[in-house]
Amino acid sequence: MAEVYHIPAMLKETIEGLNIKPEGVYVDVTFGGGGHSRAILEEIDRVAQSRKTLPGSDGVKPQLYSFDQDIEAYRNAIDDPRWQFVHGNFRYLANFMDYYGVTEIDGLIADLGVSFHHFDEAERGFSFRFDAPLDMRMNQKAGQTAADLINIYSEEELTRVLALYGELKNARQIARKLIAARPIATTGDVLNTLAERKKTVVPKEEILITLPDLEPWKKKELTCVFQALRIEVNDELGALREMLVAAKDLLKPGGRIVVLTYHSLEDRIVKNFLRSGNLEGEIEKDFYGNILSPFKLIEKGRSASAEEVERNPRARSAKLRVAEKL
Repeated sequence: MAEVYHIPAMLKETIEGLNIKPEGVYVDVTFGGGGHSRAILEEIDRVAQSRKTLPGSDGVKPQLYSFDQDIEAYRNAIDDPRWQFVHGNFRYLANFMDYYGVTEIDGLIADLGVSFHHFDEAERGFSFRFDAPLDMRMNQKAGQTAADLINIYSEEELTRVLALYGELKNARQIARKLIAARPIATTGDVLNTLAERKKTVVPKEEILITLPDLEPWKKKELTCVFQALRIEVNDELGALREMLVAAKDLLKPGGRIVVLTYHSLEDRIVKNFLRSGNLEGEIEKDFYGNILSPFKLIEKGRSASAEEVERNPRARSAKLRVAEKL
């Protein structure tokens, strides 16, 4: 059976949020399995046909630039002359757009969720369902692995990561356990250390979906630990902040930014930025008390429908936010 690289959450809603124009220039900063990018190109064609025009018939060639720092995503390449794959971190959005000679865009989409591929590919080390090298790098040719982080960081540094990015109240206790178990090399090392298991993890050829011998609170704790390590390894929140600032500057008046978030840390950043136009989330008002912001909010945190969650349980935590540049 072929691997499902990723199933986009709220695909219809995100494409509607972009309010696509046939002549527009769009950016998908999280290409992954290519679901959103393909839908954007299809929507360009659909809108053009509904207007009885051809995309680019006014002399402007529509373009779609799709970013992914993981070169494995290129296996999902789109055979369309309007599409350009950008192998890079979306934190460098401004630099790459400058490289391609793009000064303005009509829309940007960011699906901040981790692809199914990363969770389901044992060797990438994103999940404790497998015993595999503890890597977690989105770009496997850059930076430290999660194992490096655990083996190098001090107790204070590791506690900070677990408390800040995993929101774990017992972060220091967990940090001490991990440090005492050094060297840590695999996801199984982390699982066995924190779950105080002496037996080995199920081999990577087998998927341990339920982990029946772990109590629910322990599964939740492990999920938070793995999330914290992943965010730190990839500097996910720092990259998100840089991308949002660049997107604000690149968007044309009337252009849309569409963001799907999956946990409270990233959602808080996106919510505050789209509301205020700045990373601090500070609301500025004019003399009459009217809020001054470069954005008009279109969607303020929409969740997936019950029907979609039933089809795709990983959409349960997704929140959709859409804003239009004024």
